[in-house]
Amino acid sequence: MSSENQYISLFEEFAPAINKHSCNVMNVYRDEAMSRFKELGFPPHTAEDYRHTDIPEAFAPDFGMNLNQIEIPVDPYEIFRCDVPNLSTSLYFLVNDTFCDLRPKSLLPKGVLAGSLRTLAQTYPELTAKFYHQLARNSQDGTVAFNTAFAQDGFFLYIPRGVIVEKPIQLVNVLRSDVDFLANRRILIVVEEGAQAKLLVCDHTINNVHFLSTQVCEIFVGEGATFDYYEIEETTLKTKRIATTFVSQQARSNVLVNGITLHNGMTRNNYFLRFEGENAETHLCGMAIGDQNETIDNFTYIDHAVPRCSSRELFKYVLNDTSTGSFSGRILVREGAVRTEAYQSNKNLCATSEAQMFTKPQLEIYADDVKCSHGATIGQLDEQALFYMRSRGIPEEEARMLLMFAFTSDVIDTVRLDALKDRLRLLVEKRFRGELAKCSGCRICQ
Repeated sequence: MSSENQYISLFEEFAPAINKHSCNVMNVYRDEAMSRFKELGFPPHTAEDYRHTDIPEAFAPDFGMNLNQIEIPVDPYEIFRCDVPNLSTSLYFLVNDTFCDLRPKSLLPKGVLAGSLRTLAQTYPELTAKFYHQLARNSQDGTVAFNTAFAQDGFFLYIPRGVIVEKPIQLVNVLRSDVDFLANRRILIVVEEGAQAKLLVCDHTINNVHFLSTQVCEIFVGEGATFDYYEIEETTLKTKRIATTFVSQQARSNVLVNGITLHNGMTRNNYFLRFEGENAETHLCGMAIGDQNETIDNFTYIDHAVPRCSSRELFKYVLNDTSTGSFSGRILVREGAVRTEAYQSNKNLCATSEAQMFTKPQLEIYADDVKCSHGATIGQLDEQALFYMRSRGIPEEEARMLLMFAFTSDVIDTVRLDALKDRLRLLVEKRFRGELAKCSGCRICQ
């Protein structure tokens, strides 16, 4: 049985249970999504954009799925605290693919909604239906259709017009299971006109089993709004993640998207950003650290559909041992999108001769009066700098770590939260030293 067929059979058998334990806003698209999945299937290894990541193989094992939404016996507040030191956040949890609502949350400004997508869609059906699956619906990626067919819950964040949320919001995705497990979660974010907010999403695993998670995140940023979206993945070699993020920006909006992979087994991140209004600005950044036989694959697509918008894109990889990295970035400047500014840079460091990096920057311009550039580099540690540091008494391993840390610093510097920036510096340093980066207060890691 192919990877697709086992899930098609599963959906046909358990569709009533999937619908029963979700909400109408999500259920209304399931049959359409499954039909789409039957048509597209999982992206084959031979597809141009998936040449270095085998998606069908990732889905091939017989994973467990919690389609009946049985309560998982875990209190993440007691077991897995992920508070960043000196960064006071409004803290929320997803356990596998279900929102975990155990204790009262900190007060948010009036009108702000944050919590279970399933629950809030039942309470505010018109609001959630207006946005849910509107960006993902036309996706040509079978993993997005798969997620839409199976996801039953997730996280919903709504910031009303003109509201400024000073306190960052933190969502912790905890993977917890006694058997190999597949989790499908959905994230929906709406930041209305003139509003401001910051969301930090962290991925962690608890048990030493094989996990596969799919995630689809849809972000709507209104006119004149500002939104920061940070993702930090710190899992295990037995964890695979396939995530797609869609961003729609209106006029004069400002968006920062920063995805950081510190530790994983296999990661595939897709980013689709589109300008819908003039004079908008986006910063799309990413950093990946790989060793052993890890695989990190980032695909980006920035659509300049209107004039006078700017995008700045920076992705960096540091690869050790036999790890593999892949970056494919496409910038499209459509006809009429004059005075566009678009800059893309991918810089990569292979610390061993066995590490592999594949990069494909792409720039398509169909308008005049634009400023655009793109480029990619792949190199090794500077031997002269390494020799200089060793001649000053710095041990070779320490010198290598310092050079790799310095290489990643400009991605960390894009973070607009000082406490998170400091925390990332510490985690990256510990990662280069060969330590598992541990969350403050985490009982499991201690």
